[in-house]
Amino acid sequence: MEEILGTIGDAIGAVFGNPVVQLGFQVALAYLVLLWLAAAYWAFRDMQLRTENPIAPYFAAAAIIVSLPLFPLAVFAYRIVRPQERIGEIYERNLAEEAMLAEIEAIRHCPSCDRRVDAEWIICPTCRTRLNRVCPNCTKLVGLDWSLCAWCGKDFERPDLVGVQAPVVRAPVRNALPEPSARRTVASIRTSVRASGAPAGSGPATARNTDPLAES
Repeated sequence: MEEILGTIGDAIGAVFGNPVVQLGFQVALAYLVLLWLAAAYWAFRDMQLRTENPIAPYFAAAAIIVSLPLFPLAVFAYRIVRPQERIGEIYERNLAEEAMLAEIEAIRHCPSCDRRVDAEWIICPTCRTRLNRVCPNCTKLVGLDWSLCAWCGKDFERPDLVGVQAPVVRAPVRNALPEPSARRTVASIRTSVRASGAPAGSGPATARNTDPLAES
């Protein structure tokens, strides 16, 4: 029996003593060490993408390094306890939710019955709630809470003021011609002045110079 065990031991020793087998064991050990370090680095990078805590990535990598003999189990346990979503995925989900809420808020609803209404409606057809009003100056729709019209500047708090008025174009005024009776009066005055006030021997030029109406 001892000879059989000795023979088996010598055979096993010869196998392990073979240089090829020893090289294979060395390669396998180096592979396990690289896999161990790679698992620790992967856990470090993965935790950085999943949390904003600066200590958590180092803790995850240290947990895998410490559990050297059973690091595959440590990796499996890390995959269970790690956060399920990455930071980028959380941001994308939040942005999608905000965009959806913005679209919902952009759709106008009636303040009374919460039914969907059009922006150009004046009254809700369901509950007859007043939604808008018409500007009396430019006849465009304005909000109920507006204090003045954004289109023409009409002040609703002071109805006597109009925001924008059309410019008044005035035609040039011409001097009115005198009436026919006034023309005859002026002609008679000129004739009497020429007949009575002109001196003898004076020519027409002198009469024209003494005409007060002509000078005026």
